[in-house]
Formats: sequence, structure tokens, C-alpha cells
Amino acid sequence: MAERTPAAVVWRSPGRPRRSTRALRVRSSGAVVALLALAVVLVPPLAPLDQQAVDLSAKLLPPSWSHPFGTDDVGRDLLLRCVYGLRVSLLVGLVAAVVATVIGTAVGATAAALGGWTDRLLMRVVDTFSSVPHLLLGVLVVALFRPGVWPVVVSVALTHWLSTARIVRAEVLSLRSRPFIDAAVSGGASRWRIMVRHLVPGVLPQAGLAAVLMIPHAMWHESALSFLGLGLPAHQASLGTLVQSARGSLLAGDWWPTLFPGLLLIVPTLAIAGMAGAWRERLNPRRRSELML
Repeated sequence: MAERTPAAVVWRSPGRPRRSTRALRVRSSGAVVALLALAVVLVPPLAPLDQQAVDLSAKLLPPSWSHPFGTDDVGRDLLLRCVYGLRVSLLVGLVAAVVATVIGTAVGATAAALGGWTDRLLMRVVDTFSSVPHLLLGVLVVALFRPGVWPVVVSVALTHWLSTARIVRAEVLSLRSRPFIDAAVSGGASRWRIMVRHLVPGVLPQAGLAAVLMIPHAMWHESALSFLGLGLPAHQASLGTLVQSARGSLLAGDWWPTLFPGLLLIVPTLAIAGMAGAWRERLNPRRRSELML
């Protein structure tokens, strides 16, 4: 009778490659985000050039050692302009994501914790705003102000809190059925005390994840408004205004003024999505256990 090979010799858990691949994806995404953050912080003060300096003799130069991203239609260094534009777009995305998350968390937690007519009223408000396209609602908000950074932040924040409110409401409804909430009710705690001391801290990880995922969404929203001429003024560098000002160059066959600002929109989106995906797996124990099988 032939000897059997021990199971430990032939069995190799398929979870290890998946974990190592996931860890590599998270590290690479974090490295990209850190590199972009360093560029945004360090490049502007250390750059030898002025991002607004016009040199018509050097207009529309292709990428080279002296100008890695080339120059635009008035001779400005496109690398420096892209870094400034990325800084503005990240600022708009970060602030708008934080404000929208605070609004959505407050609305969702209040609706689920109080229940009854409060829940129905707040959810009808969410449904009403959700029925209007984000871009159209953002255009209406921006139209009330002069072009600038803060009107765009207000526009993005007021149109992106709806999904966070739904996520937080669902999480709070799940937490309300936990034994520690029953114990707090039996101890005589009021609804507001339970919401502030127990429910809101329990949904902060989900709210934080929603805020991280909202940053690239807000960046794209700002870029769309600026591209349409409704967001930031044309002289202020942002990724949207850079793409908008490069339309004529692209039609003339000069591809670099459009390519590099577009890449700086895509790369942070993919990097942040990779980090947020790992965060989501940590928050979902069932999904994490499936990946380890």
C-alpha cells in the first residue's frame, strides 16, 4: 500500500497570497498618497519658478528635463501648475468631505436614534435631495456666490452628505438592537444621552470611511464645476481649471496640458480607493473571514 503524503505537506492556505497581495496594495496606495502629499507641501515653497510667470517664448513646450510636464499656452511650467492645482483640489475635497460627513452623521444618527416622525421627516428630506442630480444642485448653489474656493466647498458639501446619512442611519439602527443599548435604556438614560454616548461613537469608523471615499468624489465634482466655468476662476490653478484651459491645446495636437492634470485626478482616486478598500475589509469581519479562507 502506497504511503499517503501528509496533508501538511501538500496543503497551502490560499489566504496567504491574498493577504500579501492586499498588504502590497495598501502599501502602494499609501505610498502614492504620501508622495502626493509631500509634493503638495514641499514643491511650492522650494520651486525656483513662479507658477504664474508668463514666458511666451516658451509656450507649449513638450515635456523635457527642464519642464517635466511641459509648458502651457502662455509658457508657464505645467508641473508647478499641476502641483498648485492638486493642492487646491485636495483642499476642496478634504474640507467638503469633512463638512458633508458631519452633516450626514448628524442627520442619520438623529433620524435613527429618535425614530418615529423625526425619522420619516429626515429621510424624506434625504430622498428629496437625492432625486436632484448632484451636479445640477451644485450648479444652483455655486450660482448664488461669486466664483471661489469656499462657494465650491459649500456646493460640494451640501450635495454629498446624503449617502453618509443613509449609511449612519443603517448602522445606528443595527446598534440599537445591541445588549448594551438595552442596558442603557434600563438604566434610565435618555435618547439623546444614548445617541451621544453610545450610538455616535459606534458609527464613527463607518463615517470616517465615508469621508475618505468622499474626498476623490469631491475633487471630481470641483473639477467638473471648474471645467464648466462655474467653480474656481480661470486664473486660479486647480485640476479642473487646468483641464478647461487646455482644451484648445488638445485640439491643436498638444496633449500634455490635458494629460497630466487628468492623471493627477485619476491617481489620487485610485490610491485613496485602495486604502479605503482595506479599511472597509477591517470594518467588515464577515468579509475579512471570507478573504482568509
